[in-house]
Amino acid sequence: MIIEMFRKSGRLLQTAVGVYRRGIARSNQHSPAFGVLFDIDGVLVRGTTLIPAAKEAFRLLLDKNGKFRAPVVFVTNAGNCVRQARAQQLSAILEVEIPQDQVILSHSPLRMFHRFHDKQVLVSGQGPVAEIAKNVGFQHIITIDMIREAFPQLDVVDHSRRPKHLPPPKMDFPQIEAVILFGEPVRWETNLQLIIDVILSDGKLASAPHVVPYPHIPVLACNMDLLWVTEATMPRFGHGTFLVCLENIFKKITGLELRYEALIGKPSIITYKYAECVLRQQAMKRGWTAPIQRLYAIGDNPMADIYGANLYNQHIQAACGDQVHAQVKGHKVMETLKEESVVLKYFKPEEELPLGAADWCKSILVCTGMYRRYNEMPSDPEESVVETVFHGHRDFCFDPSLVEPSWIVEDVKEAVELIYKEEGWV
Repeated sequence: MIIEMFRKSGRLLQTAVGVYRRGIARSNQHSPAFGVLFDIDGVLVRGTTLIPAAKEAFRLLLDKNGKFRAPVVFVTNAGNCVRQARAQQLSAILEVEIPQDQVILSHSPLRMFHRFHDKQVLVSGQGPVAEIAKNVGFQHIITIDMIREAFPQLDVVDHSRRPKHLPPPKMDFPQIEAVILFGEPVRWETNLQLIIDVILSDGKLASAPHVVPYPHIPVLACNMDLLWVTEATMPRFGHGTFLVCLENIFKKITGLELRYEALIGKPSIITYKYAECVLRQQAMKRGWTAPIQRLYAIGDNPMADIYGANLYNQHIQAACGDQVHAQVKGHKVMETLKEESVVLKYFKPEEELPLGAADWCKSILVCTGMYRRYNEMPSDPEESVVETVFHGHRDFCFDPSLVEPSWIVEDVKEAVELIYKEEGWV
């Protein structure tokens, strides 16, 4: 009888524990303590084609009212439009309403760079670049076409565009104080030539420079992706390829390194910091009171999505006083982390973006885009990986630990299921 009483009490205890755990899970779902960062191209879509698993993933992400069950942002290195247009395009493809406040383009963190907003800036890219620049806060905007119109003799690679009659030089053309590179342009030869001209002339295009100014005027670049995926059978050139051209032309002409005031977009720390602030803002608007302690970043590109999430995790741990640097192979990672952290001096969030710090950021790699399972990765960073494997930007060192995801899953549906399992939302 005594044994039977213990058995019954044990079953009652197990039942009570189960109810308690389910109660915690339900409570957590009302006020989630985590946020999710989704890449777009290669994770949700390929070009304008929906990846089938994305549809199933969104069934898990949305509640019965069509609202997200947890804080979610969509972080893409695309940047040839304003975020409202990208949100509308994504909403149409996914058949789910995506507010523009949840879309982070490569240039979105430039909203925080108030120091440059009142300067005369040259903007390069494609699409409505002047509108994009104005949308993120710049007030005095000069485009490549404006330079071509004022100084047609500078753009002569295409013989059909060479002027037949040269106008007098525009001596009143404003001095350019900074260069903002939003994304890959359409006419690379024109943009490369005129951007180099601006840098070499210290922004004074009406007169020839006597010496090469160095340090040169500030250059801020968004989107470092060397390649990206569309419906094509092979990856396509990204803005990172354009930057490789610009850097090497400048070095060949001057013998000097082109220096960036800031590199923005994944894998930059500042992009992940901005995304975390947006997640917190979203949680506040939804009335979720639990602080966001855990971040999950889902992507298809080891050199951008995974590298960036892992680098941001290093930054979080370092800020918390953890000596993670000692655990990372190679001192170059420490240098990258230090240089990236310096850029945060420009990060002055607007009042509506709450600051805070998560406990960690973990990376989830999907196999529907740039990455394919069983790709071999050299474990020794001293090997010739820069030319053969590493597609990251020149100013970001290669280290195997930074491109190693926390998890590898087949697609975005499996990624969401994994997050729910980790959070006890199963």
